[in-house]
Formats: sequence, C-alpha cells, structure tokens
Amino acid sequence: MKTRKKTTLQFCFLFCLLAQLAFTSHASDERATVHTTWNGFEMLEFQFEGVEAKVVLPHQPNPHKNWIWRTQFWAHEPQVDIALLQKGFHVVYVDVVDLYGGPKSMHRFDGFYNHLIQRFGLSPKTVFEGLSRGGLDAYNWASRNADKVYCIYADAPVCDIKSWPGGLGKGKGSKNDWEKCLKAYDLTEATVNDFKDSPINNCVKLAAAKIPLLHVCGDADDVVPIDENTYQLAEKYRSAGGAIELIVKKGVGHHPHCLKDPQPIVDFILKNTGN
Repeated sequence: MKTRKKTTLQFCFLFCLLAQLAFTSHASDERATVHTTWNGFEMLEFQFEGVEAKVVLPHQPNPHKNWIWRTQFWAHEPQVDIALLQKGFHVVYVDVVDLYGGPKSMHRFDGFYNHLIQRFGLSPKTVFEGLSRGGLDAYNWASRNADKVYCIYADAPVCDIKSWPGGLGKGKGSKNDWEKCLKAYDLTEATVNDFKDSPINNCVKLAAAKIPLLHVCGDADDVVPIDENTYQLAEKYRSAGGAIELIVKKGVGHHPHCLKDPQPIVDFILKNTGN
C-alpha cells in the first residue's frame, strides 16, 4: 500500500512539474513577443515551439474576427494579405519550412491553431493561403480539419509530392527537397509509389464538406506543372461534388505569384467568409 501511495505521489509531482514547465515556456514566449509594424499594421513576432511565428493585427478587427493563414513564404507578393488587413482580417504565419505538409507540420499547425484561438480569440474558422509548396500544408491540414476552414486560396500550389519535389512527371523537381520530403513522410523511393495522402487525393474530404477553393496558376509552370497539380485536383474535386474556381494566367510560369490586382481573390475570400 505504501508503495502505491508513493508511486501516486511521484506521479502527481511529475504531472505538476510538467504543467509548470509548460506554463513557464508559454509565459516566456509571451514575454518574448516583439512588437513591430508590417505595411503599416502592428505585427507580433514570437517563438512558437521553437520556431518563428507572426500575427499581424488589423486596425479594427471585423465582427467575425476573421483571419488568413499564410502557410509558407511570408511576405512574398502580399497584396491579398494587405487588402484583407484593410477589411479587418488578421494575418498569421508559423514556420513549417522543410516539413512539406507531413506529420510534423500537421502537429505544429494543430498547436498553433489552438494557440491563436485561445490567445487572440479569432474565429474558429480560418482562410488558408497556400503558395507553391504551401499548398501541401494548407490542403493536408484542411482535409483533417474541414470544420475549421472557410475556404482555400492556393497559388501555383503543389498538390502531389510526386510532381514536386519528386519530379516524377514533367516538372523539374528538386533532388534536395525530395530527399527531405521523403524523410518528412517516412517514405522511400519504393514506398512513395503507393502514397495517397497528397492534396490531389485528400481533397475529396473537403469536397464532402463543401469547402470552396480558388487556384491561381500559370499555364507555363515548369516547376509545379498545372496539369500534374491544379488540373488533377480540380478534376477530382468536381467529380466529388466540390466547387473550385480557377484563374489561369496564360504564358506565365511559376512566378510571379498572385495577381497585380488581387481584387478577384479578395472578393472570393470575402464572399466565403460572410463579409
């Protein structure tokens, strides 16, 4: 009996210690927040699980406390982000570089989502902005959390790791990224052939949830070929009953991303967030 009591006390002590460490770590993150400005808006920069995180605050949050989650390439072609800040949206980012939408990326997104809801009181539903490889992070998390997503804006997105970074089709691929991507998913050159958890497959879960999609792509993209990625996803999405809009830029490659006038993208997001 004494041994059991001792074990119980030890367990309680360990639990309390871990809770205190977690609280202390969280508190240190809070104290380490750096207040800066980004395109005229207040930006909070802090460490989340040891990596860079950012939250840009609108001058006046809209009644829905809407937010857009940029999954990769912070501040690259920020036209949409700036326009939405002016509409009262928050803009958020957490670093998931070199995780390629794999399990570690999903785990970090889970924690960051909870942190944003608890700390900033944002809407329980987000808008995803997935540029290039960021399409993997956006679609993979959204397919697991369709009830937490209003819509997805994807720009020249990677929708199949075999296309990029794999380069197993007609795209250039990236040997260095391919090696890291396989490791992120615990795959090999042999087992990847049976891999089915890329956006071109898991998007059907979003179709069932009626999540609206918008893709902006160039039809001359030789890095993330449109016919191996966006067109494949669009065909499966529509076949599954989902709605996807395509803005195809004739003769344009992987760059530039976005549109010079982002209004069509902004309108899509506003329409699908009740604004």
